[in-house]
Amino acid sequence: MLTLYIAPGSSSMAPHIALTMIGAPFELRSLSFANKEQRAPAYLAINPEGKVPTLIAEDGLLTEVAAILFYLARRFPEASLLPADPMGEAQVLSWMSFAAATLHPAFIGGPERAIEALRQADARLGTRDWAVGERLSIADIHLFRLFWRMRHTIDLPLDELPALTAHYDRMMALPAVRKTCEIEQAIGYEVRGLKLP
Repeated sequence: MLTLYIAPGSSSMAPHIALTMIGAPFELRSLSFANKEQRAPAYLAINPEGKVPTLIAEDGLLTEVAAILFYLARRFPEASLLPADPMGEAQVLSWMSFAAATLHPAFIGGPERAIEALRQADARLGTRDWAVGERLSIADIHLFRLFWRMRHTIDLPLDELPALTAHYDRMMALPAVRKTCEIEQAIGYEVRGLKLP
């Protein structure tokens, strides 16, 4: 059985969405940032970095969103969350690298940097429904989670981000995404600056 450690609304939302989409049984363990549970000795024994997400599988332990998403897509190919061809797979990895190296640091750098990085992501997405090819992939899950967080933390010029806004709406229409959001909201969001209606 898979075990996923999360903190609702944080980066761990992406693998939570992926696991829900895949439909494989998993145990969810939520950590409270407010209570500093990510720094508790029991959790540091599992993940010495004290971050989420952490995925424990029968064949090992993984940290970092991109690695966990890639593992899940490869382990459960029937979910079709990763293209089968080498170029498609590489494009997914390119998007996930962009999310980790450009979008996430820009968000930490403040609203102006975040909006500029989102404009780049919007142009990169263009008129496509999904980040790579004709189907949703783990790249879309990663992109959605970052945009979800920024959208609910920063006052964004959504009219200047039409591709990302349409992508967000497509993702929110998916039952697995809605279910994940409902579960995490019921647990309670403790991430800094999050503003939800």
